[in-house]
Amino acid sequence: MPAWAPGTYSGASEGRSRPRTTDEGEPVHGVIGEARARLVQTGRSGRYLLGTLMTATVTLVAAPLLCVPSLAAPWVERHHRRAGAVLGRPVEPRPRALRRDLAWLVTQVATGLPAGILALLCLGNLLLTLVVTVGWWAFPTSDPPRLLLLDVRINSWASALTINLAQLLLLAALGAIALPPLARVHARCCLAVLAPSPAEQLAARVTELTRTRTDVLQAHGAELRRIERDLHDGTQARLVAIAIRLAVAGESLPQDPDAAAALVRQAQAETEEAMAELRSVIRTIYPPVLADQGLVGALGTLADRAGVPTRIAIGDLGEVPAAVEAVAYFAVTEALANIARHSRATEAAVHVTRNGPMLSAEIIDDGTGGADASRGSGLDGIRRRAAALDGTMKISSPPGGPTTITVELPCV
Repeated sequence: MPAWAPGTYSGASEGRSRPRTTDEGEPVHGVIGEARARLVQTGRSGRYLLGTLMTATVTLVAAPLLCVPSLAAPWVERHHRRAGAVLGRPVEPRPRALRRDLAWLVTQVATGLPAGILALLCLGNLLLTLVVTVGWWAFPTSDPPRLLLLDVRINSWASALTINLAQLLLLAALGAIALPPLARVHARCCLAVLAPSPAEQLAARVTELTRTRTDVLQAHGAELRRIERDLHDGTQARLVAIAIRLAVAGESLPQDPDAAAALVRQAQAETEEAMAELRSVIRTIYPPVLADQGLVGALGTLADRAGVPTRIAIGDLGEVPAAVEAVAYFAVTEALANIARHSRATEAAVHVTRNGPMLSAEIIDDGTGGADASRGSGLDGIRRRAAALDGTMKISSPPGGPTTITVELPCV
């Protein structure tokens, strides 16, 4: 990450178009970069299709065993993830359904065998061409090797380095053109067969809404208990003390006006402190800065108060509902607080963007990593608040860092 000055704030994202990137996110530059990216993609597609050929063969041979649910489910789930990886699409764990698993076994054999054989022919001929190019002289002179596509005998270095090169380029071009689309078609076919039915999607949706409703009620109850505790232990105790001082002052006023005046001054000071505590409690319910400056202005002030040097970049967000603003502000505030307390980070960044109906807040730090929302930390509070609005929170925090927290909230 670049070195950022503390409190750096950008009110809009840059308007430059993003360069094309590889699957690892590396930018592609020029013709050489494009060729390299295409070569890597072709190699991965070929590896996927060859693996598909192998697994389709195993599926065909071991079909009776794979009809057992306990054996079919992990086998199918493994290939479910492989198909998602080819498409660059994360897949969620599927509910077990034997009927759908059996349908996938049939589909895998019916589509995987021909697709894998085509990939094997293409890559096998490519490898054979390479072998013939460098080892044509090892074949008997009476029976020199023959190119498969061009039907030409190779009996000299001139023919090996010219004709073979032509076939090599032709096979490579065919592979680059045919293998990636073929792999994607097969992967989409697998995911389509394994996709849950509308009834299952509805059941899963109801389960998710039930869970998020429970989380919202629990979070709401915890928030009410916190507010009650803050008011009881702080503001209420001070108000009781003020009332007692004023009562004593009233009783002592006729006999000792100076002591009564001192008690009144103390009561006045405690009244100001009670008001400050009350404002602090109100600020945690809905930060006034959101009402005064909106989400853009509120997030802009966080850079100055963050515990580590932080850059905040905000794109064009348009009109954002108040509930979404509150959750996004809470998520960024809580994440930055966690960074300052636990991550040992030296710098952080916050990127807030709007893509159609989705508001996305990404918080990045260069700390030690290892963040886990399942430990019941503030990250779990972010997740539950996001889920209450039908949003999501994702964490990428390998040991050693960096940590990236992405919160996505629908604005509809």
